[in-house]
Amino acid sequence: MYSPLLVLYLAAQLALGSPLDPRAPALSVELSAPATSVSSIEGLKISAAITNTGNEPITLLNYNTVLDDKLPTRSFAITGKDGKAVPFTGIKLSVSLADVDESSFTTLEAGQTVTTTHDISALYDFASAGTGSFTFSPAIDFVTVDSASASKASAKFVERGREFSRLETVVASNTITIEVTSDVAKRDLEGREPEAEAGTLQKRARTTCSNASQASFISSSYTEAKSLASIASSYVSSRGTSDSLYRAYWGSNTASRVTSVLNGVANENSSSRTLSCTDPYRACGGGVIAYTVTDTTNIYYCSIFFNEVAHSRLCSGTTVASRNVRGGTTLHEITHAISNTDDVTYGCAADQALSDSRKIINADNYNCFATQVYANTQC
Repeated sequence: MYSPLLVLYLAAQLALGSPLDPRAPALSVELSAPATSVSSIEGLKISAAITNTGNEPITLLNYNTVLDDKLPTRSFAITGKDGKAVPFTGIKLSVSLADVDESSFTTLEAGQTVTTTHDISALYDFASAGTGSFTFSPAIDFVTVDSASASKASAKFVERGREFSRLETVVASNTITIEVTSDVAKRDLEGREPEAEAGTLQKRARTTCSNASQASFISSSYTEAKSLASIASSYVSSRGTSDSLYRAYWGSNTASRVTSVLNGVANENSSSRTLSCTDPYRACGGGVIAYTVTDTTNIYYCSIFFNEVAHSRLCSGTTVASRNVRGGTTLHEITHAISNTDDVTYGCAADQALSDSRKIINADNYNCFATQVYANTQC
């Protein structure tokens, strides 16, 4: 059952001729939980009922939304009793839009509801907030595939990299508040941090991979990520904020906000951060290229990462829009690790379509911008 306020909201949107009008994509999200008070964070089991309230089928990317109850990605924004955000400690992803498959998506027919259930005890640092009441808001930055391509069953994801866009509609949703009265001790993500394996140890992130070829590939991507970030930062400093490429990716954001992230990557030298070819959190598959565990800032690379190319191939052999440059992927992940960027959307065109406040926090903006600067200035 939807709350009376949500029903009134939907009715008002329809009456006002909003994007919820017939044939426009439209969604509602209703959160619920078994109890409003629990003694331990182990009792925080939250359900999300996602309903297609439009008149057409819609296909949505699951990652980083309330649709994703399989991977430990951010599905909620949580605030504590003091109004401060509860830190997220799960994983953030790089996703290849050319390699996603049916497992990455949910298709909702008109009027259909899908319910997901989330165990979030290990995904947020409740210990830092202490006991008390927590308010949960759903992550609803949905990315969609156009319905025409999604209906082609045998070629559902052919040339799909050109078919993605952020869902441009009002998504009606509620929040819920749950009190935790006692146990807020920090939980660890299910998974195992790998033991140090053969690799390189310098004044920089540590590559751990028993496959020598893959270890070398990761190390090269790390070096190229730092180079891409340095070139991109210098570009911003020399061209300024009126430059058309800058405006496309950063809008009205100040140059210092952009260069602080890029310089952080260019100067990254942590010897405690692991760059690994293992998958201890079983997040690889479904188009995932790599992921960062935000609690440790360790980065893990999936098998499709090793099909990516050196940044020099931007001069001949690949395009920025393909998002298959290994240094760009590692740059993306390092921004998660050191600047706490998010995954709002994927794809260079979608990055540019974000609001200014979203552009500055979206990891893929740094990837696409840096590789485009390289292609424009070094080729």
